[in-house]
Amino acid sequence: MENNNFSQFSFHPILKDVIERLQFYNPTAIQQEIIPAILNGQSVIGQSHTGSGKTHAYLLPLFNQIDASKREVQFVITAPTRELAMQIHEEVKKIIHYADKDQKWISKLLVGGTDKQKMMEKLKEPPHIIVGTPGRILDLVKEEAISIYSAKSFVIDEADLMLDLGFINEVDQLLVRSRKNIQLLVFSATIPQRLEHFFRKYLENPLHVKIDDKLSPETMEHRLIALKHRKESDIIVEISKSIQPYLAIIFTNGKQIANELAAELQQKGMDVGLIHGGLSPRERKRVLKDIQNLRYQYIVATDLASRGIDIKGVSHVINAQLPKEEEFYIHRVGRTARAGMEGTAISLYDEQDIKLIEKLEQKGLEFTYYDVKNNEWQEVKAWNERTLRAKTETNIEKEAWKQVKKTKKVKPGYKKKMIRQKDAIKKQLSKKEKYKKK
Repeated sequence: MENNNFSQFSFHPILKDVIERLQFYNPTAIQQEIIPAILNGQSVIGQSHTGSGKTHAYLLPLFNQIDASKREVQFVITAPTRELAMQIHEEVKKIIHYADKDQKWISKLLVGGTDKQKMMEKLKEPPHIIVGTPGRILDLVKEEAISIYSAKSFVIDEADLMLDLGFINEVDQLLVRSRKNIQLLVFSATIPQRLEHFFRKYLENPLHVKIDDKLSPETMEHRLIALKHRKESDIIVEISKSIQPYLAIIFTNGKQIANELAAELQQKGMDVGLIHGGLSPRERKRVLKDIQNLRYQYIVATDLASRGIDIKGVSHVINAQLPKEEEFYIHRVGRTARAGMEGTAISLYDEQDIKLIEKLEQKGLEFTYYDVKNNEWQEVKAWNERTLRAKTETNIEKEAWKQVKKTKKVKPGYKKKMIRQKDAIKKQLSKKEKYKKK
């Protein structure tokens, strides 16, 4: 156990055993920063991208403070989608099981799409931990089926998505029904302006930890394919013939496009799953089960679905359309190259995407330009190759003029002489430039 870097935290021996069974060896950046603060009872805002280990950054220190002798709600964990709540609850159950506390530490999952009466029955004896969606928890609190006033800590996971989906109002109403000095643990990939206002209302001097993850892991490759008036589905079929994904997510900008693309790909013989917010709870549950059972190699999804669920083993991300904002590109490609795995992001692009590509390049992302034909990847010139060449030539021209020796006495034909000199220097500089690129 001494080799385990989690031993720096003052966890109970039971939790140390859990960490060993979870096979965690080194804390991630966010765990390193946040665990000591949570153990000290401080409120925190944790800002980091998907796959940074934030779920265990709050679960481990919360479990460290659980008091099994008190049968009351001690921690409330809220998530914006039922899938995400279910996944967090799975991790909660895993920790309870690894701690051999199956009958001592009680947790309950409170999400919509389940029988409310049965749930109310089960809550007659309050659990220690509640995990759920804000709407369903608030509903049960209003029905007086459960009280959260005893809770010491309240987690808001994916706060920016809560805001986007309009659930921040329910979170607000839950906090009004909580004790005034409750420890608030907020996690969000981005902090929009409207969230700042919410934070000011509830948080006094929180620890704000922002993990500037690299834009994408070094094990990640970013490929771009120009659409050139072709159909997305045709190019994706070609891509599918030349890659062997463990699991690939194909992203679209919206539910309607996702439906259409999935139908087109199925018509062309590809077996694809489909997941977006417009599916009924039953359909979403079925698709997620199929994904977990490796029924699909390809899943068509929207941004919302990608944030609200955690799909394991994604080796490829294919952007059928690039998103409008850089943040969303980062979230999408963050679904792959996790836990040291390699990953590939393949994006189809058009004229209108060039601004976004430029912004991402300015941030340090490196794209390679390809086309895929007859099951073969062919490296092609970048969309701005001509512009770059023109820019280089202009710079060489300027540099050549700088190096031309100016004469004080103006003799006949001096202009021609200087131009010849400039051209000779330019030739040398161009050769150097070519040599540099080799």
